[in-house]
Amino acid sequence: MAQIFCIANQKGGVGKTTTSVNLAAALANIGQRVLLIDMDPQGNATMGSGVDKHALEASVYQVLIGQAELAQARQRSAKAGYDLIGANRELTGAEVELVSLPQRERRLKTALATVDADYDFILIDSPPALGLLTLNGLCAAHGVIVPMQCEYFALEGLSDLVNTIKQVHANLNRDLRIIGLLRVMFDPRITLQQQVSEQIKNHFGDKVFNTVIPRNVRLAEAPSYGLPGVVFDPSSRGAKAFTEFAQEMVDRLAVAA
Repeated sequence: MAQIFCIANQKGGVGKTTTSVNLAAALANIGQRVLLIDMDPQGNATMGSGVDKHALEASVYQVLIGQAELAQARQRSAKAGYDLIGANRELTGAEVELVSLPQRERRLKTALATVDADYDFILIDSPPALGLLTLNGLCAAHGVIVPMQCEYFALEGLSDLVNTIKQVHANLNRDLRIIGLLRVMFDPRITLQQQVSEQIKNHFGDKVFNTVIPRNVRLAEAPSYGLPGVVFDPSSRGAKAFTEFAQEMVDRLAVAA
């Protein structure tokens, strides 16, 4: 059975998509079978996996509203080494259309049950808002990975997210828990980032992953080539950090099991 993780943070621009595509590629590199689901209408995870979001025959939108089976919408990202359910601007309409559908917050969970056995990890890249798309991701997941920058405002957004996860856990998905917090775009030269990093560790303890993802030019350049940074430049500091992170996560789950 696959481990299903939602990469979520209600704050925008914190590196959710970068984390999603690079974690997927890094897990694939160490022999894991991975499916990445793009739940963001911007379709950045789709493009960053080397798949043209404008040319999708079926996307996560059709899966959610019941027009396509998940297996029909599945594509292989050959260069990155994982499977993908893509997204594009069509998905914007799903927020409205889902409202009137039965089991509206569990549509993704139901769809994933059909392919669960094919994978070791299913990763869900969430949009930066708490609508029905994010809720579908949280209801389908066993846990949440929270990428966050070590900045003051990020702490405020984090408390909102923790409350959301608690509410979803209490009312909709008893399996949901925080798997861990991942510090991203980290620059050790900035004193404030070091201070915030320490605050996060003191507050969340072992929920904070040991791996830290540095601010890295090669990771930022990779999407324009339609590749995860881990594939684009495996020797870069950012790629090595994501490879370490993938291994840390596999090890952590093995201990928990």
